[in-house]
Amino acid sequence: MSSNESDSDESPTHDDVDVIFRPLTLSAQLRVKNRLLRSNLAGKFDDYNGFGGNARLNWEEQFARGGVGAIISSYVPITVRGRILTSYATIDDDDKIPFWTEVGRRVHKYDCRYIVQLSHSGRQRDQPGIENLYNKAASSTDRRDFFHGILCYAMSKEEIGEIVELFADGAERVKKAGLDGVELHGANGYLITQFLSSGINDRRDEYGGSVENRARFALDIVRAIRARVGRDFHLQMKINAVDHNRWLFPFRRPWEGKGNTLQETLEICRILEDGGDGVDAFHISSGSTFPHPRNPPGDMPVKEASRAYGTMLPSGVSTHGNYRIFRSRSLGWLFRKWWLWHRGSIVEGINAEYARQIKKHVSVPVLCTGGWQSRPAIAEAIRSGACDAVTIARPMILNKDLAEILKRQERPDVECTYCNKCLVNAVANPLGCYDESRFEGKTFEDRRHNMLAEIMSVFSPPSYSEEAAKSHE
Repeated sequence: MSSNESDSDESPTHDDVDVIFRPLTLSAQLRVKNRLLRSNLAGKFDDYNGFGGNARLNWEEQFARGGVGAIISSYVPITVRGRILTSYATIDDDDKIPFWTEVGRRVHKYDCRYIVQLSHSGRQRDQPGIENLYNKAASSTDRRDFFHGILCYAMSKEEIGEIVELFADGAERVKKAGLDGVELHGANGYLITQFLSSGINDRRDEYGGSVENRARFALDIVRAIRARVGRDFHLQMKINAVDHNRWLFPFRRPWEGKGNTLQETLEICRILEDGGDGVDAFHISSGSTFPHPRNPPGDMPVKEASRAYGTMLPSGVSTHGNYRIFRSRSLGWLFRKWWLWHRGSIVEGINAEYARQIKKHVSVPVLCTGGWQSRPAIAEAIRSGACDAVTIARPMILNKDLAEILKRQERPDVECTYCNKCLVNAVANPLGCYDESRFEGKTFEDRRHNMLAEIMSVFSPPSYSEEAAKSHE
């Protein structure tokens, strides 16, 4: 019986804990112990050259220890040409396999599964690194991205084929590392989105135009992965339900389209199921850029953004303008109001209704992201058929053991405020909760001290210690 069928008899009288902490079969190859997955969280925890670091091992293990059923890795580049930031672990060579094997060992001892998110930035390349300083980003289009103004070029068919094989290479390495599956990042403005979206893809060949043509790149990747790892390895797709591609366009390039509608996404999902030989699950998001008012849904802390955004000034032709907006009291205020207007009033469960519509039309499980942190909301989304499980990012940055908390009570004592200070700090600083009000202390200085101690805790134990050195003598 499929997971969709097994959920159909769920009634509103069932206990919320039972709903959330019942096991879920994501595919014939992957069963998770509960319906809470840690969503993809990006942090600069690794070596500049793409080798994984000790901080990432510590980072991932704490969520597994906190009780989630599975972890979706942060953005993992299949090639250095496709990274979004420096100091992200890659999967671009066999020499990376031992590190990912160790990640799996750390996570699996808590009965937690680990899914690697295979990714390529395309034109959404925030900090290119020294290898890419003088290269335009590869994309579906010659048009620069409208947020940062990152320059790009439309890939040739030969280059498209090469990228497809790099995704397959990455999936094969993940399988060799003993991990539990892969997710293709087809949402939020990255390369696969740049092909899927009608608001971005302006190609006139077989990779542009109709829905079928725009989905061809993603389908090529799915089929290449299946040819390499077979049907006995979990493969899921993160996808925008709706692109909402015009959120910034009154400021820049108002002639571009709105992007994919829900109906177009339903067609894409049908294509990617590929008659039962394609993807095993869909992970539903929305928003054709990152960041986007709908992803991650919450506030736009322009004051904090101005401090971190300076590291992106060399990346695109629009970054200096953005920097001036963030640093201006009046323009920053307007930008924040515009952001909140496009976000709307819903934060927790912002994509639930989109996921519900997609789940009605697909035959595989559906995951839904979007600010989840309360037991009643999560249980109702699953019980009502909106999704089979939820994925959680920012609330778990604050409460690493959120899964264990939700077993005991309806919501955490200290909740995420969706302030998005973690988001804007991530391009320059270690990932963590940067909302001082969430930490104990009589004074602001005390709270800030405790906040920084928590952020830096991921670096302990350190990569080097006398004890570790002696063990290698």
